[in-house]
Amino acid sequence: MVSEQRRLGPDAHDPTGWFDRLYAAAGDGDAVVPWDRGTPHPLVADWVQRCAGEGAGRRAMVVGAGPGYDAELLGARGFATVAFDVSPTAVAAARKRFGASPVRYVVADLLDLPAEWIEAYDLVVECLTVQSLPDPPRAQAIAQVGRLVARGGVLLVVAHGRPDGAPEPAGPPWPLTLGEVEAFAAAGLRVETLEWHEATQQTGPRWRAVLRR
Repeated sequence: MVSEQRRLGPDAHDPTGWFDRLYAAAGDGDAVVPWDRGTPHPLVADWVQRCAGEGAGRRAMVVGAGPGYDAELLGARGFATVAFDVSPTAVAAARKRFGASPVRYVVADLLDLPAEWIEAYDLVVECLTVQSLPDPPRAQAIAQVGRLVARGGVLLVVAHGRPDGAPEPAGPPWPLTLGEVEAFAAAGLRVETLEWHEATQQTGPRWRAVLRR
């Protein structure tokens, strides 16, 4: 899977266009989207079940919607949910997959957010998106995510992790360091909880962070 991401992956002139190439290749049966597990990410689902509460009257945003399962989890809890992806192919596939869904799937670029989204969402979920970007523009993308969070709102971040000082892999993905996870607070948020989950047989070590404005 990692070699497939590298084959289709970003270059210095087009760091985000590879997402649509991957989704298009997957739609043709020529690739597999490695983060499409058919269900919400377990670390997202666990936190939402325990901590998110009911969504009625609250707005949620999913960054890098991908196949749409995290967004559908929030929509099912009553959040007025917007989920965006830079890949038009991914957005079209999610709309088709969840045709009767209340979730609004939108094509948008994290590096160029619509003005009306800034500080507009009570819950923002960023799961495995920025780790799929080289740096640059990964640091810029991290700074952008927090701008979506409303006053009193919460940002949930899930990412594969690497210890500070460990060599950066060729990527994608580029697992995040502690410093990169803490950098999500740059937009006026504060870190509320920060968890390190050890590697399992299925996946490498992961971060789960909760930040609040």
